[in-house]
This record gives sequence, structure tokens and C-alpha cells, in this order.
Amino acid sequence: MNEKDQSWFAELSPSTKEVWETSGYDTLTKVQEETIPFILQGTDVVAEAPTGSGKTLAYLLPLIEKVDTEKKNTQILIMASSHELVMQIHHEVQVWTKGSGITSMTMIGGANVKRQIDKLKKKPQIVVGTPGRVYELMQKKKLKAHEITCVVMDEADQLLVPEHIHTVENVLKSTMRDTQTLLFSATLPDEVIDVAQNFMDEEAEVVRVTEEWKKPKVTHTYIMCEEREKIEAVRKLARMDGFKGLAFMQDIAKLNVMAEKLTYKNLDIGLLHSDAKKEQRAKAIKEFRKGEYPLLLATDVAARGLDIHEINHIINLDVPKDVTSYIHRSGRTGRIGSVEGTIVSLVNPVEEKRLKKYARDLDIPLHQYVIHKGKLKEA
Repeated sequence: MNEKDQSWFAELSPSTKEVWETSGYDTLTKVQEETIPFILQGTDVVAEAPTGSGKTLAYLLPLIEKVDTEKKNTQILIMASSHELVMQIHHEVQVWTKGSGITSMTMIGGANVKRQIDKLKKKPQIVVGTPGRVYELMQKKKLKAHEITCVVMDEADQLLVPEHIHTVENVLKSTMRDTQTLLFSATLPDEVIDVAQNFMDEEAEVVRVTEEWKKPKVTHTYIMCEEREKIEAVRKLARMDGFKGLAFMQDIAKLNVMAEKLTYKNLDIGLLHSDAKKEQRAKAIKEFRKGEYPLLLATDVAARGLDIHEINHIINLDVPKDVTSYIHRSGRTGRIGSVEGTIVSLVNPVEEKRLKKYARDLDIPLHQYVIHKGKLKEA
């Protein structure tokens, strides 16, 4: 730990120090180093940093320090666009608040609202939720907006879209004018920052961290194959020694067909998409974490917030619709403190051109591979 980190570390509460000691971290990441001082000062922050670079901890560590455990009311509100990301963030909150006396809960649309109201009566100091349910409980006066001192938007580019923007704005308007606002994402286009600055302090700090995206821990590859050959390619990949992977496809109907065909070929798989019920999605992730099957098929809903350190392969069954989606899918492997990762895109000649453009835009080396005798090898 460098001298700068040590001085900050000395200021941590005993319970946070204890978790840090057992966490496996030995130093702050770039995004943590750059944003934590601003957050501790109460400054509004807009931060863009690569997937797997420690963004969640960049806001959690200082906010946990700022929670007043004497006050039994909600002080920190963290919003995210998907059930999976909310649950992932809340898991981190629970890990890092252990022994601190800080209480927390989740607010997810589709879950039992009465149960959430009952949990709110216990006055949790940190709430993590999806915008719709958060605003619904604010309107019911069950979540006291005026008591919130900080609002965090995780994967903010997914919250400041037409689907969520009005709800998010309503939530922010309900809080006090001096409430601290923090935006974090792997990708923050200028137009998103423009929208964000409408409800942030004029003195907000904009932090952009780029270098950790090009980590040597991730290899970007592709295999040439026509649509009909993709099933067999996935089957062979999933049968490789030590394989634990996520396979992505945009279209739910096509993903279901792919799942059926792989199951027919006796491959154990999990399935994760937005049409599945909350319980089904949670079950699929839990079983995949436990290693009950090597492959989880998913739409892009899972590219946000899924943090499973053992994932060593990402398969693109189709080329993502844009370079941002490619970054988020790829970010599910090669994360901080995790195993090395390989991205494998299964492409036809048309898709190959698009993929090569993404690689040029991101300035990353791209290798053509084949599957030979149960292993990935350069073509």
C-alpha cells in the first residue's frame, strides 16, 4: 500500500479496516484513488471507469464512513437499472458494513411491496433499488426523501435513458437541494453527462479513468463460423477443461432456441433474460455461482452488474449492437482480483468486419482462433 493510501486507510473505521484486511485488496485502484477524496468532501462526482476497475467500492468506502449510525433513517440511496445489479451492489454493501452497525435493504420492482415497507420501518441507513420502486415508495411517504444525504446512480448511462429518466428526475427532485449526487459507469457518453449536469452541482467533478480497460488479463478473440455452426462451437467451448463462461445474445427468442438445442446435446446450462421472473433469474445466477453448470446463456441484461470472479470466458453468440455493449459484456471477466479472461466472438464474414471496427475503436489486439482437440488455438 503506498503512502497516500496508508494515510487514507488510517482514517477508516475499525470495522471497515477489518473487512479490508480480509478482502485481498492491497491498494486502491485508479478510480478509487481519484474519486474517494471528492466524495468524502461532499462534492458531486461524475465518474467513468472500466468494468471491473472497482467502481462500486469507489463510492461505497467513503459513503460507509459518512453514515451516521446514531441516526436511524435512510441516508444513502443507490439506484441501478436491473435487479441483478441491485442485488450485486447490496451484496457488496453487506460485506463492507459487517460489524459497523449500518443496516441496508433492497427495493426492487416486482418484489413484494408490503415486505419492503415493513423493512423500511426498521430505518435502514442504506437503500439500494430500481428507480420505479424507489419513487413509488417515496410517493407513499414510506421512504423519506428529505432525509437522504447522498444519491448514487450506478451504471448511470442505463438510468439516464428515456425508459428511466423521468422517474430518476422525480426521485432527485424529491430530495433536498444540498443532497450529494454521484454518477458511476463504465461508459458515459457526453450526452449523458449533459443530462446529468442538469441536476448536479455546477462544481461537480468529472473523473475519467481509461487505462485499466486495456488490462493484459483479457484476450480478445473470434472464431469464424456460420449461424448453423454456432451450436457446435458453443458446445465444444463449454466442454473445455476449467471452462466457466457467459454466452451473450441480444434476442430472447433466439437465445431460448439456442438453450433448447444445447440442452438436447446434453450440455448443462443456465438461462438469464429479462422475460424470466425475478426468482428464476436469481436461481440461475446462484446455481451458476455454485458451479452446477459451466455455461450461463444471457441477454445483455446480465452484462450489467454480474460479478462472478471465476468467469474465464465470454462468448458473443452475436456481435453486440455497439461498442458500449461489447465493453460491458467483456467486462464480466478479467475483473480485479479474478482469473484471466478470454472473449470469444462467433462471427460470420459480415460480423467479422463490425467486430474488427470495435477492436480498432478500443485499440485492443484481436486474434482469430479455432477450437482444436478441445483447446482454443490461434488460427
